[in-house]
Amino acid sequence: MEFLFEYGLFLAKAITFVVTVAALLIIVIALTSKQKTKKGEIELTDISEQLKETKKSIEEQLLSAPLLKARQKKDKKAEKEKVKLAKKLAKDGEEAASLAQLYVLDFKGSIDAKEVSSLREEITAILSVASDKDEVFVRLESGGGMVHGYGLAASQLQRLKDNNIPLTIAVDKVAASGGYMMTCIADKIISAPFAILGSIGVIAQIPNFHKVLKKHDIEFEQLTAGDYKRTLTMFGENDDKGRAKFKQELQETHDLFKTFVSDHRPSIDIEKVATGEHWYGLQAIKLNLVDKISTSDDYLLSQLDNRHIVQIKYTQRKKLADKFGQSASLAFENSLLKLMQLNVSRLFK
Repeated sequence: MEFLFEYGLFLAKAITFVVTVAALLIIVIALTSKQKTKKGEIELTDISEQLKETKKSIEEQLLSAPLLKARQKKDKKAEKEKVKLAKKLAKDGEEAASLAQLYVLDFKGSIDAKEVSSLREEITAILSVASDKDEVFVRLESGGGMVHGYGLAASQLQRLKDNNIPLTIAVDKVAASGGYMMTCIADKIISAPFAILGSIGVIAQIPNFHKVLKKHDIEFEQLTAGDYKRTLTMFGENDDKGRAKFKQELQETHDLFKTFVSDHRPSIDIEKVATGEHWYGLQAIKLNLVDKISTSDDYLLSQLDNRHIVQIKYTQRKKLADKFGQSASLAFENSLLKLMQLNVSRLFK
């Protein structure tokens, strides 16, 4: 009886807590349902400053006191000379020559390439301020996905080329299929030694449950207007005519893919690499799929003295209801877990 009483008390507490939290969520969602989604914003990160601060911090730990003092004195003198030159040019009505910009973008693509929505905002921001003396550096990672999604992503990168802004793409891990479709647009492609590249091919997989339905006497009807409105189906019986048409469409897509790559990388033997195979960086450079074996980190370090490096990132703001819902869900899970632990400990006393 004591066990049943304790268990009933625990159950009552849990139900009360769930109902209370649910009521609060309903109230907050109702209050914020009419709230408009706020537009995202562009965030800038000064990578040049970060790298210089890291270098300075390490030197302070490694250099002896006399050498560190001499280095600091030299840096202060250089900074004073820079300020003095800027004042002189301003007095003469001239502008001091500034370092060209290196804009860094990160693209980690999913199957549907939904990240293109952020990419388009980032590229639009760059085009509003960049000139042909600047450069865009994309750290790309993607195993490919839907044709139309990656086609749009590639078109966003093409906007930079159309405006005569140099584009370099680094592949540290993988740029396959649609990922390589984006990569081949670059003026220069950098690859880590064991990054995966290529997979210039097209694939489609469709399960068919017709035999299962037939076995259970379930009929499936599909009505279309047009001979090829639906070539293959998941639930109906597929025929050779539909399969042939589907294969034809895949081949046409592959041909478009091959043409796209060869137009942007004319040095490639397209028939040799467009087999659907992938290669590691050390192999890909021999096939002209990439231009240099290196990592994105090494490239940024090599540009530190010649360019001002800044990272561009577009972030979408969340609605208040979304933030509250996520926080409330986490709080509910933690509270329920503690409540269960408390009551279980009582039951086993």
